[in-house]
Amino acid sequence: MSEKLIEFRNVTYIYETDEEDEAPSVPALDGVNLTVSKGEFLCVLGHNGSGKSTLAKMCNAILEPTDGEVIVAGMSTKEEENGDLIRRKVGMVFQNPDNQIVATIVEDDVAFGPENLGVEPSEIRRRVDEALKAVNMYDLRLRQPHNLSGGQKQRVAIAGVLAMQTEVIVLDEPTAMLDPVGRQEVLSTIHKLNKELGITVIMVTHFMEEAVDADRVIVMNAGRIVLDGTPREVFSNTAAVKSCGLDVPQSTELCSRLGVKRTVLTAQEAVEEIIKLCGGVV
Repeated sequence: MSEKLIEFRNVTYIYETDEEDEAPSVPALDGVNLTVSKGEFLCVLGHNGSGKSTLAKMCNAILEPTDGEVIVAGMSTKEEENGDLIRRKVGMVFQNPDNQIVATIVEDDVAFGPENLGVEPSEIRRRVDEALKAVNMYDLRLRQPHNLSGGQKQRVAIAGVLAMQTEVIVLDEPTAMLDPVGRQEVLSTIHKLNKELGITVIMVTHFMEEAVDADRVIVMNAGRIVLDGTPREVFSNTAAVKSCGLDVPQSTELCSRLGVKRTVLTAQEAVEEIIKLCGGVV
């Protein structure tokens, strides 16, 4: 059996509201049960307000459950003394890379996390170099961050998490503010870290195409997980996905409208099916 790294046990979370607000509080998470295994690439989908960002912040104890329990590497996020240990296991990368960069030189920014953990200087140097090489940013280690593209900045943010030697990276819509080139840079980096280094990835996104290459996809709606499976299993249920206010990948939608029976996920698969529909002649 795969090793469990993160487990949600009937988790509910309600954001605090103004005491004078008479409207009943609506749970951001409502009885969520979820297990994330070591080495897994999990993609979290959902429309705005579905609870996906709240779920992401629960994974490294930024938020604690109102009810239920989140267990990370055997530690409950409800126990205050576990907070630092959990955040060493699970790193977060947020949507806007400019909000995560604190230093004026790339390698200094990557070193910031290990320095705050009290790591020895020689070990910090080694970690920074390895992390920058892993995200293909080593050659730009002396560059000023404000001279980098959005995709490069996001890779620096990811390197900062790697330098703390986390086992899990949680990314909350990391490509939302990037152009297509930057998006591809970041996605390639994330998949490389997962496949080559075995780092567990939890990625929140609203781009359906980004979920296609994940090991597993969950779809959230009104604070609950309503779909859970492989990308092909989830996107084969087109009606259920659309009922949550989401689209399916463009290749999936196109082939569905053309009457293709199997669930198509990628442009290459769509080309193959269209050729078949044309009798093998294009």
